[in-house]
Amino acid sequence: MPNDPREALVELAKKVAVEAGEAVLKVYDQGDFDEYTKDDESPVTSADYLANDIINKRLIEATPDIPILSEENKHASLEERKTWDRYWLIDPIDGTQEFIARSGDFAVNIALIENNEPVIGVIFWPPGQSLYYASKGHGAFKEAPDEHKQINVRQLDDPHDSVVMIAISRRQSREKVFSRMSAKRIYQTLPLGSCSLKACFIAEGKADVFMRLGITGEWDTGASQCIVSEAGGSILAANFEPLTYNQRNTLENPDFVVLGDQRVPWNDIVQYDKGAKE
Repeated sequence: MPNDPREALVELAKKVAVEAGEAVLKVYDQGDFDEYTKDDESPVTSADYLANDIINKRLIEATPDIPILSEENKHASLEERKTWDRYWLIDPIDGTQEFIARSGDFAVNIALIENNEPVIGVIFWPPGQSLYYASKGHGAFKEAPDEHKQINVRQLDDPHDSVVMIAISRRQSREKVFSRMSAKRIYQTLPLGSCSLKACFIAEGKADVFMRLGITGEWDTGASQCIVSEAGGSILAANFEPLTYNQRNTLENPDFVVLGDQRVPWNDIVQYDKGAKE
């Protein structure tokens, strides 16, 4: 990322994400962790808290002037958050259910938000030893064993006719997924776990679209949005309106879609039903 004023922060986020991810992977491999249920009935584990502690400690040490908003921290009020020109947005483990189910589809997410926009995104997939990252205006990249490359969304041979690859949850039925898509196209599916990994696979051209219905937080999309956007795609609310960050009392996202090739008429393909459930 030549001449990127945020380069030092990207390198910091990469280092911290890998450190937290390696600690989580050790717990995962040993299978020795505690499970809890949060007030919203979503699962959390001692591994989530371990990753959160590592990330908070390292970021506070290196950037004490940048606030942190993490899924597993106590959340500041909107009144306080409105004073933040920039802040770290953290999901210590995206895919906690996958971690518990031992599918391997979980990741550490770190984003930097400036003026309500994700400008740095770092996602580390510990079991895959893959690190995805981006900085606004400087492209998206992937580092893995024997691999370091810039990544881009897949360009379909024919945006109006080519087969579309849909990233779906391992626990979703193909019929339910296809019911959300126009019958005028032919589809294939790629089963994956966490939201951020689906987004990363779209960013590197392994899938074309993913729709998420159900409760997620801004930390679920911050890092992904920067990476996907820099790879030539987009993440939008499922009604095709922009996602927002740090502008509402709630930190919950609306239903959203991750889109690859921007030449594809996604408005004609994605059939969003606001009353549908994930």
